[in-house]
Amino acid sequence: MDKETKITIEKLLATVKTYNQNAEDLELIQKAYDYAYQHHLGEKRKTGEDFIEHPLQVAYILTDIKADTETICASLLHDVYGDAKQTEEELGSVFSKEIVSLVTGLQSINRLSFDMTSNDKIRLQRKIFVGLCEDVRIIIMKLASRLHNMRTLWAMPLEKQKMVALETQEILIPIVNRLGMSKMKGELEDLCLRYLKPEAYFSIVEQLNRSKEERDREVKNMMDHVSELLHEAKITHEIKGRSKSVYGIYKKLDKGKKFSDIYDILALRIYVNTEEECYRVLGIVHAKYKPLPKRFKDYIAMPKTNLYQSLHTTVFGEDGLLYEIQIRTYEMDEIAERGIASHWAYKENNANDVSKLMKNVMEQKLQFYRSLIELQKEEITEEEFVNSVKNDCFKENVYVFTPNGDVVELPIGSTPIDFAYRVHSAIGDKMVGAIVNNNIVPLNYELKDNDIVKINTNKSSTGPNYEWLLIAKTSQAKNKIRAFLNKVDKETYLKRGEDLLKEELRRKKISITEFFKEENSKELLSFLKIDSVEELYIAIGSNKITLASIINFVLNGNTPQQELILKKTQNHTIATPSVKTDILVSGADEIKVNVALCCKPIPGDEIIGYITKGAGIRVHRKDCPNVKEIEERTIAVHWNTETQNKYPCSLWIQAAKKEDILLSILKVASNNGISVQNMQTIPKTDYNLLDLTVLTTNKEKITKFENEICSLPDIYAVQRGMK
Repeated sequence: MDKETKITIEKLLATVKTYNQNAEDLELIQKAYDYAYQHHLGEKRKTGEDFIEHPLQVAYILTDIKADTETICASLLHDVYGDAKQTEEELGSVFSKEIVSLVTGLQSINRLSFDMTSNDKIRLQRKIFVGLCEDVRIIIMKLASRLHNMRTLWAMPLEKQKMVALETQEILIPIVNRLGMSKMKGELEDLCLRYLKPEAYFSIVEQLNRSKEERDREVKNMMDHVSELLHEAKITHEIKGRSKSVYGIYKKLDKGKKFSDIYDILALRIYVNTEEECYRVLGIVHAKYKPLPKRFKDYIAMPKTNLYQSLHTTVFGEDGLLYEIQIRTYEMDEIAERGIASHWAYKENNANDVSKLMKNVMEQKLQFYRSLIELQKEEITEEEFVNSVKNDCFKENVYVFTPNGDVVELPIGSTPIDFAYRVHSAIGDKMVGAIVNNNIVPLNYELKDNDIVKINTNKSSTGPNYEWLLIAKTSQAKNKIRAFLNKVDKETYLKRGEDLLKEELRRKKISITEFFKEENSKELLSFLKIDSVEELYIAIGSNKITLASIINFVLNGNTPQQELILKKTQNHTIATPSVKTDILVSGADEIKVNVALCCKPIPGDEIIGYITKGAGIRVHRKDCPNVKEIEERTIAVHWNTETQNKYPCSLWIQAAKKEDILLSILKVASNNGISVQNMQTIPKTDYNLLDLTVLTTNKEKITKFENEICSLPDIYAVQRGMK
């Protein structure tokens, strides 16, 4: 069982007071605690502790990132609204609208089902991102709550442990990483590994414990030598030994490395006051200790998009051992450890500016969130949204520059098209070429780290084309291109549809004014479920609606074409063709032969004859259940290969409950030379079953017909009927 530091309201308030001495804020936090305490009185967690411990721990975790008063209060109250069934109105009568909004926002995420094997995962991810974009404090509260739950996950059943750990690993840790909260990320990764792969986790912990004393001695020796060098240079500094996370070691072992070969287990972090001193320290360290090639990273000159800044180098230190050294200012360390949340107003005297300050930082720095907000406005499915987020935001990236030196982050494989649309939609739409590092490049050029990209535009450009969709990498660019092309297509379809309808009405000598009189227009648009005549033209121009169907609707007293077809096909008598010369019976030329109505065989089917009592031979398909198991009274029969007669055939079609499906089926039938003679619709709970009787000359045509119907949208299944 893991031991946890007990948190009291006094300890929480004392910690808040280190960055916010406002008496009214402290009183509000005390009020929120008292309210939560009363409503959770008598409740216990799975760990056996009082339930109030959880919101207290969450609030305390948030003090590490110097959270504002509203967030601390909301974290104390977040389970009052969800678990104790307090209504939003009741909570709003005691606390501010802002606090209630944070509480309800968090609960809107917590109420979702977390089934990682279903579409609930998609809904969860989308909800998380929506909450994230609306107010980043909601997601940070969620992360803090999850961190405490992960710390006490040992109290849950084994199956629940794995489910929560997997959800944390797959959904929440990428967000923590994006926010730059490395301290929380490291702890969550270690905890997830512990519950998902306990053998690997405890094996690494055991090896670390065995080598800890020796490792501490080596790190202390290196720290002393480096500190002596910096004192000689009169640089005020602080040095700490940095431990490699269990998960970080696991990842390297998983790639085939030996434990003894993981050199950055020995690590130092050096803190100084200014950016200039960071580079001075780097020079002093490199002058004394030889750096390992290709291991230097300058994240100060080129910060990560989560605001992380630091110098990274690996050197051959004392006794030839490899040490990873990170050099940063104290301010950079705040951001590195706590991410975007470190920008909350712990430096500000006016706590009321918290939200404003945070939103300004978000707007200026987190390009990621802006692209998510834009993505939500596009007409895409939830699954496409999540895939877009995964593809654009949670994979390895390249960092390129505008001519002005601004950094733009894009997924690996991105092209100048992606760059142009990331900068601005108008630049993408008017783009005519690209220059990278002063060289003209094709639009399918894959951008690389440190490329300087200039986009050439032309006001007279006709805009993107469909080929760009194959070149663009990011969903943001593809969605913008589609939006532009759809707009162009709609204008084309509008003109085309209007011309086609007017021409058809002229041919039929129908006045367009008469055709579009108010009564006709209203009923036609209602029937088609569209809002305007312009949409009608677009539907005609894009072939989504046939001219015949709408003209027929108006001319036949507003009777839908589907209903007219049904009247012609339902209860229609099917004439049975003569089979005297079409089906041959060995040694019985004059005997009466009939086609069985239960399975309706057609030329090309394997058939068998059944000798009836007084009604001659009835021919069935060999797979007909009525004769499949009967051997007595059967006789061999076969089709005459010369036959050209049409035979009735039953088809059962499972289809969505949509009005235009019959028209689509009839169009396919017509194209295949097949006549629909009868049709019945049998409503089911989730679909309609269409029972069609068609006329055809052979099985090959029916098979082709079935395949083409199956390819239609909203058709679930097609099979030969059997009664």
